[in-house]
Amino acid sequence: MIGNLLRGALIGVVETVPGVSGGTVALVTGIYDELIDSGHQITAAARVLVTGPRRVCSAREELRAVSWRLVIPLLIGMAAAVLTIAGPIGRLVETHPQAMRALFLGLVAGSVLVPVRLSGGAWRRPELLLFAAGVLGGLGLTSLPTTALVPSPWIVAPAAAIAVCALVLPGVSGSFLLLSFGLYQPTLQAVDERDLGYLAWFGLWACVGLVVIVRLMRHLLVRHHRGTMVVLAGVMIGALRSLWPWQSADGSLLPPGADRVALLGIALAGALAVQLLVLLERRRTTAARPTGAPEQTRPGPAADT
Repeated sequence: MIGNLLRGALIGVVETVPGVSGGTVALVTGIYDELIDSGHQITAAARVLVTGPRRVCSAREELRAVSWRLVIPLLIGMAAAVLTIAGPIGRLVETHPQAMRALFLGLVAGSVLVPVRLSGGAWRRPELLLFAAGVLGGLGLTSLPTTALVPSPWIVAPAAAIAVCALVLPGVSGSFLLLSFGLYQPTLQAVDERDLGYLAWFGLWACVGLVVIVRLMRHLLVRHHRGTMVVLAGVMIGALRSLWPWQSADGSLLPPGADRVALLGIALAGALAVQLLVLLERRRTTAARPTGAPEQTRPGPAADT
């Protein structure tokens, strides 16, 4: 319970930072697959409740399969973190942009080893091509030019649906996408000022986007788990572009400055912190597994050939 509250709070915090994905936190802390499965069951329950047959009974059956011990504290932790930390984190990113980018560069770079390990390693040519495609995809998403859109309801709707995908996709930052759409500051301001109208509309379309991406990722994880992890590793590498500490005002990359030693030290500390978190998570999982039991793998045809 406490662990999932903390995981949710951490996801909520990083989702307010441009360049960092809550999906990365879920992956590192070992709850990614379970979270996707639960999201799929919730969306399936909503679907059968609308379309039938046996609407109520079928919805109950789907909801029983949800890992509520994970989902409820996770949502509570996320909401608490967003409502209390979103404003201060936004100001910290504004006042110390280089140090914050360096820190999160290290955190994300240190996280890349997680999907690499989950893919099973020993990549061959097909996996290398998928990895390259992921890198290019990550670079493309983080190279989007910043626009200044008026936060009208019909601008906020598609932006929310697209940005929420980052909650599921490690390496892709919802905050960065909102920044590219010009809606990052208006959204943080709405959270700070408790603008319930804006937040309700944003949340509605975020749910729409979440339903689509959760169903897609669940299909990929079940049918093509190895290949999906390879692509996610590539996306995380490519998305590091947005976290390069030295950038101009328009987001163009610059060579390292005189502060490179300090900032690289911060990045290294971030990478080491992630590796420590991964080690602690693996030890917790090992301790919870019965003696002699094999490490769990995904059911079904998860491995690619």
